[in-house]
Amino acid sequence: MKKIVSLLVLIALFTSCNEYQKALKKEDIAAKFEIGTQMYDAGKYSKAIRLFEQIAPQYRGKPQAEKLFYMFSQSYYKTKQYTLSGYQFESFVSGYPKSEKVQEAAYLGAKSYSMLSPEYSLDQTDTFKAIDKLQNFIDTYPNSEYIGEANESLRLLSEKIEKKVYENAKGYNTISDFKSAIVALDNFIIDFPGTRFKEDALFLKFDSAYQLGINSVPAKMEERLNVAKTAYSGLIKYKADTKYKEQANEMIARVEKDLQKFTK
Repeated sequence: MKKIVSLLVLIALFTSCNEYQKALKKEDIAAKFEIGTQMYDAGKYSKAIRLFEQIAPQYRGKPQAEKLFYMFSQSYYKTKQYTLSGYQFESFVSGYPKSEKVQEAAYLGAKSYSMLSPEYSLDQTDTFKAIDKLQNFIDTYPNSEYIGEANESLRLLSEKIEKKVYENAKGYNTISDFKSAIVALDNFIIDFPGTRFKEDALFLKFDSAYQLGINSVPAKMEERLNVAKTAYSGLIKYKADTKYKEQANEMIARVEKDLQKFTK
């Protein structure tokens, strides 16, 4: 019995593959649509794509076009061709705004762009684009069943941008460009007031001002030491029991000592 079942499965697979190969070569777009749908339903998305690509232009405006372009978009998404799926889902939403699939398509289109977002250390052009797409989805469909997933994706992408900006600002401190570090860290704190890196950023700002002050020429030292003192106050005001407290207290003691030179 098992041998018979296995044989029937092999025959079915052979027949399916044979029909697919014939459909690729046929001019009959209806046959391509039918076999493409079969491939899609069977999860053979790459094969479905080859057929859908052949007939998509001819199906525009036809009754079955909505189904075709939905499957076409999904096939790109399922095969992780996110640039193409993002484009196709957007076209679907634009072409079929009354479709029952429109919210799903709008969400998956936005999600496609989010899947293109790289590691935070790389160029974030695609991340910004994904944020725009997700925010547009959230604004357009605030009651969608996908709103929770969309908000979570948006949060993760925003945190990636936040980390990118923080690491860039931190980098100035690392290479001892303390003037640029102070400006960059100030801008970061202003742009991301609720950032999880705020304590670190405030300490790095203090450290940058401290290094700039104690290593300054006499003519600029007093002013820069006072800037460091203000930066220390900002850190302690934000978090009195900061994890940097011991180190920061040692640094501010040096600042106070050096400032005494200017009170005589």
